[in-house]
Amino acid sequence: MPQDAVPVVKQRIGFLSFGHWHPSPQSSTRSGRDALVQSIELAVAAEELGIDGAFFRVHHFARQLASPFPLLAAIGARTSRIEIGTGVIDMRYENPLYMAEDAAAADLISAHAGGEGRLQLGVSRGSPEPAQNGSHAFGFVPPEGETDADLARQKTEVFRAAITGAGVVAGNPQMTGSTAALPIQPQSPGLADRIWWGSGTRATAEWTAEQGMNLMSSTLLTEDTGVPFDELQYEQIQLYRDAWEAAGWERTPRVSVSRSVIPLVTDEDREYFGPRVGSDTKDQVGFLDGGLARFGKSYIGEPDEIAEELANDKAVAAADTLLVTVPNQLGVDYNARLLASIAEHVGPAIGWTPNR
Repeated sequence: MPQDAVPVVKQRIGFLSFGHWHPSPQSSTRSGRDALVQSIELAVAAEELGIDGAFFRVHHFARQLASPFPLLAAIGARTSRIEIGTGVIDMRYENPLYMAEDAAAADLISAHAGGEGRLQLGVSRGSPEPAQNGSHAFGFVPPEGETDADLARQKTEVFRAAITGAGVVAGNPQMTGSTAALPIQPQSPGLADRIWWGSGTRATAEWTAEQGMNLMSSTLLTEDTGVPFDELQYEQIQLYRDAWEAAGWERTPRVSVSRSVIPLVTDEDREYFGPRVGSDTKDQVGFLDGGLARFGKSYIGEPDEIAEELANDKAVAAADTLLVTVPNQLGVDYNARLLASIAEHVGPAIGWTPNR
């Protein structure tokens, strides 16, 4: 495919919640219980609107969602069509075999209406966090000479093998009659093709393709070449697709990008987000993890204007899934109205139709 060609893809829209809560009068989400229950309610409301996905960020040692599988299982039981996923699980903290059991169970619950499960699990090495070496407190310390990133990739490899049914431990002949290796249970068909790697650079996008995982790219890249964010992210996507083709994988991969999208439709929208027009609606360049990083702009403004801007966003056009971040502390009703505005005013501009 020529470097400047944008492939035509079926567009999906999902929401991405960071699951913040704070015990203050200004927040509609004041406790961990609020964050969890409201996440379920918003997913149900989003499905009724025809939104394609409900995704959740995972953070530890913070007033945010931390243990995704009980939440995903609950959403899977309450819904029947919407994809449910993470963006992303920090693999530094995970026991990969226990995670494989949890993921398969949640996926099977989500398949209650028939067919395969609906989990779309984004995993990665993780991002800067409040805790210093937080995963070490969970008991996961990389061997001497290796990094946390090395350990996260190794755990991902073990997790992916486990969900495909690989034997992971010798059987007890007194119980099973043989020492043949036993897989984790339960198994959920198709889950292995629904694992995404959260990539922050062009190089890790190519690695992701080589591993046969779907690509998840957020609102920042931990590198900068001076070009606008959407062009840099588009280059990342193109390199990923080229590497996927070179690796010879048979299935078509999925690619998602995240954006902050706020159509200013009501007075309430303008009160909350109007002051951010101008300051947040341009790319930002800063330092993260010791190097330059480029942060994508927010799309805040009149519906027709931001719809046109998103339609011209090269990375959005190249991806098959747009994840829009939601201000979850404003509550379920506000965020359901926000998603309805995006569905009505923005979706058609990027070729999206409701999932009903």
